[in-house]
Amino acid sequence: QVQLVESGGGLVQAGGSLRLSCAVSVRTFSWYVMGWFRQAPGKVREFVAAISWGGGNTYYADSVKGRFTISRDNAKNTVYLQMNSLKHEETALYSCEAGSSYHRSEHGYDYWGQGTQVTVSS
Repeated sequence: QVQLVESGGGLVQAGGSLRLSCAVSVRTFSWYVMGWFRQAPGKVREFVAAISWGGGNTYYADSVKGRFTISRDNAKNTVYLQMNSLKHEETALYSCEAGSSYHRSEHGYDYWGQGTQVTVSS
């Protein structure tokens, strides 16, 4: 069973930064494409970023390009999301997902975590 545990969320002022982490308990972490999604209250879950198995390819939602950076450390079975210049409207529950290929839909992934709350004050 693959387990994903997110951390690093919290309260930050608009314009501030946070770094999220997602630890994955699986022996074959490097086989998985990893994605970050977020869901704000009353809104649909949306794609934020994804990274390929070896980290050579990264993908971003247009709304976060240039501000967010996804990375991974396969030796630590962890994927990160560095978020800079955060906006109030990016307040949401952020969760990571693992799958065999890249998708912008959450349904394209096989495993997901419980999420970590990010609150951006205006």
